[in-house]
Amino acid sequence: MQCPSRSARTMRPVPYLSTGGRRRGGDGRLNHDVDPQDKGPQDACGVFGVWAPGEDVAKLTYFGLYALQHRGQESAGIAVSNGRQILVYKDMGLVSQVFDETTLDSLKGHLAIGHARYSTTGASTWHNAQPTFRPTADGSIALGHNGNLINTHELSELVEALPGPDDELDLHSRQLESSTNDTGLVTALLAHHPDTSLEQRALEVLPMLKGAFSFVWMNEDTLYAARDPQGIRPLVLGRLERGWVVASEDAALATVGASVVREIEPGELVAIDEHGLRTHRFAEPERKGCVFEYVYLARPDATISGQSVHAARVEMGRELARQFPVEADLVMPVPESGTPAAAGYAEESGIPFGQGFVKNAYVGRTFIQPSQTLRQLGIRLKLNALEHMVRGKRLVVVDDSIVRGNTQRAQVRMLREAGALEVHVRISSPPVKWPCFYGIDFATRAELIANGLDEEEIRASIGADSLGYISIEGMIEATRQPAESLCRACFTGEYPIALPDESLLGKHLLEATLASPTLGKALPVLNNP
Repeated sequence: MQCPSRSARTMRPVPYLSTGGRRRGGDGRLNHDVDPQDKGPQDACGVFGVWAPGEDVAKLTYFGLYALQHRGQESAGIAVSNGRQILVYKDMGLVSQVFDETTLDSLKGHLAIGHARYSTTGASTWHNAQPTFRPTADGSIALGHNGNLINTHELSELVEALPGPDDELDLHSRQLESSTNDTGLVTALLAHHPDTSLEQRALEVLPMLKGAFSFVWMNEDTLYAARDPQGIRPLVLGRLERGWVVASEDAALATVGASVVREIEPGELVAIDEHGLRTHRFAEPERKGCVFEYVYLARPDATISGQSVHAARVEMGRELARQFPVEADLVMPVPESGTPAAAGYAEESGIPFGQGFVKNAYVGRTFIQPSQTLRQLGIRLKLNALEHMVRGKRLVVVDDSIVRGNTQRAQVRMLREAGALEVHVRISSPPVKWPCFYGIDFATRAELIANGLDEEEIRASIGADSLGYISIEGMIEATRQPAESLCRACFTGEYPIALPDESLLGKHLLEATLASPTLGKALPVLNNP
């Protein structure tokens, strides 16, 4: 545990617990990805917040984060307030690796927020783990963020312009944490409110932000949540018997026994304290929810904008069967992402559904780096064919997306080696041709196989007998959402929030520009659309 430096002149001491970079959990070198060299779309993060006097808020947050683990597996953290001080504990690894009973028992209070991270701005390091923490003139704040901002360079300039140690407010914002992500910048801006309340300061800062954000943050006595005007990332409000909960997905509410009240609206700020719940509108909503939440990112048991995610995925499978019928003996998913769509394909086509792959459920994050021999085994460490199910059969293999194509190529080869006669690949999303700047970490555009090859060329590349991608129209229809209310930029290249100059985008923008006054304008493009 370590404590940051504090200013005795401007604020009372606030403890800050952390592991200080001491890695108790895994580092992600061996993870749940079937092929670490060909990762699927990775979501930004999962956020959770609870205000519940009399409840064990740290453990509620722990179980809430457990339910959101699919949204981020690089690091996890929890911040708890007892009304007098905020304690923050965070580390690299999965939620179960970061926290134990002793740690959670030490986090006592009535108010907590939690975060499970996958990095989209800023490297995967302890310093970028969340919640972020900042002292303020009258206490402290902690903040967690799901999404990704696109005006990070502007926010960096605003933070640099904040009063420093020689000015009227001594925040030590840059000395407290050496984070290099957009979340740290937002936290620093919120923390600077010497002449107003945190709530009022939030109403000033939130309109400055461009991009995707679902925030939860807190000071010593109040829980806050806010969502960007486009509502790109989900955020829901729930009710406990003696308190309130906010979370990225309603599955987390169900896990902790909270009832769903409603979604937090795009452009809405919610504040919860001993006086109850109050809301503010800081921007007019222009709904552009991420369609990939329905395809892959959200848990199947989540509901987004009133539509069951599982039902949407099953319908995508049905639509695939209508668009790309084939004579086959078995419909099988790539577990687990392709399972609902495969079920829909089987229902619509009348072809029997079955499991052709077995996924190792016990491969988690570890310090162990696979040897060269293990790497050559490819995906077999995590995925194996059920030979008796596939031998002598014509197969329809359903998956959610193709990124680089390496995973699908290995899967097709594995099925043929197991004796499959034919392998027909069906994908429940259109070809991914563009990177996402709103909170999904795809490969760069140059690495996306669909950016350079047409569907027939991709089919030949992965070695399938046939290949079918669902149409954009079919995918949207399955979500039961108006097309104009969905962001589908990764398929079309039409970004609903205007992007800045390409040199000001990229995961490592802040790392690259820490020592550069040019803010990246002369640096190579890291994620060029």
